[in-house]
Amino acid sequence: MPVPPAASDQAIALLRELGAAEIAHPGGTLLAHLERVHEQLAVWGARPALQLAGLCHAFYGTDGFPTALLSLERRAELTAAIGVEAEAIVYFYASCDRKATYPGLADADASFHDRFTGRARTPASQHRRDFAELSAANELDLARIDPSFREKWGAELLALFTRFRPLLSRPAWSDCRVVLASDPPPQDRAGRRKVDTS
Repeated sequence: MPVPPAASDQAIALLRELGAAEIAHPGGTLLAHLERVHEQLAVWGARPALQLAGLCHAFYGTDGFPTALLSLERRAELTAAIGVEAEAIVYFYASCDRKATYPGLADADASFHDRFTGRARTPASQHRRDFAELSAANELDLARIDPSFREKWGAELLALFTRFRPLLSRPAWSDCRVVLASDPPPQDRAGRRKVDTS
């Protein structure tokens, strides 16, 4: 199901207003990256709230990308643009202390460590699935767009997503294996796999 145009338009307008189109990021700008992640989640069949979260996942910065577009005191602004569910996914993704959380995320009783509050909790399975799917879409975009990133981190990311496999959709897991393989298939300039028609 596609994202309602009004919600994605509001999110993109807010991203532009806050400078995402001017922030450098592998493959161009932060805005371009966020739009690609949003598109990838749509291709995988993610529900609208997760697609919107993909478009906005860097609003509060992340453990791997510290640049924040909004402070946590301004969460209501993002909620007004994309809705309560999507904003909650954005916060959850941004708040992850990756070093403490990644090793056990696929375990039902694993703790999720919030880097903003310092607290740990056991998230619901849907939260863990959303986090894994969004993480895959984010990292695969970087691996597709930047060969040096894939060369440096591909094996480690494949190991991570192999651990996350129970949480990933079938299309996401399939793309993880293809994109992060040691010898991925050729791609066009947009990072899409080329199809051999010979």
